[in-house]
Amino acid sequence: MSKQPALSDEELTRYARHIVLPEIGGPGQQKLKRARVLVIGAGGLGAPVLEYLAAAGVGTLGIVDDDTVSLSNLQRQVIHDTQAVGRSKGQSARDAIARINPHVTVELHELRLDQDNARDLISGYDLVIDGSDNFDTRYAVADASEAENKPLVHAAVGRFDGSITVLTPFKTDDQGVQNPGYRDLFPEPPPPGLVPSCAEAGVIGALTGVVGTLQAMEAIKLITGIGEPLIGRLLLYDALGARFDTIRYKRSRNED
Repeated sequence: MSKQPALSDEELTRYARHIVLPEIGGPGQQKLKRARVLVIGAGGLGAPVLEYLAAAGVGTLGIVDDDTVSLSNLQRQVIHDTQAVGRSKGQSARDAIARINPHVTVELHELRLDQDNARDLISGYDLVIDGSDNFDTRYAVADASEAENKPLVHAAVGRFDGSITVLTPFKTDDQGVQNPGYRDLFPEPPPPGLVPSCAEAGVIGALTGVVGTLQAMEAIKLITGIGEPLIGRLLLYDALGARFDTIRYKRSRNED
């Protein structure tokens, strides 16, 4: 195990509200500093994830995004500003993170994640957060995370609704039962065109903030070892009804 990173006097002050929490304390803050988290997408969900994990003191944030900032992104992708329009999303997010917390290292992967490169990317990190907006990427991320034994915080949003879950299918629960994975929750992707994109159906901007911040919270819990992560539970958020619901799900695949 690598040596616990020392916290400087400036960091002790910066993270004072964490350190005073018995559940976090100095050891938990050191875990955050040592953590390497890969965030898929620097868009609607990735924006609050990156901002809050940077502020929390996660030592290394990897960003996978091959897109550029457009004016229509700014209604929800709050890590970018008007001056960033036309710039690489990864570079724009890296600059924002540097302003939030200079103690965070950012590793940019300006490419599109797919089944061919996903495992190589994911293998270098402790935890993966999926903020992608299409099923091809979601399945590639989930399959690679499972193969590499990396916890995955998955979320999706559309219009006024969001969902989030934590996937650790390489582990067992307290009864020795294998935890479910993404393909237990969604065995097959929907037919092309069945689920409209955000560009087609729209999405309320603040929704991505709610769900992305929940993803950041789950990541902090996983890194520090506190609380009960959303393993085997799909948390649903209905913004119009101001209601949270939880669906429990189990492993359903037959193992060869």
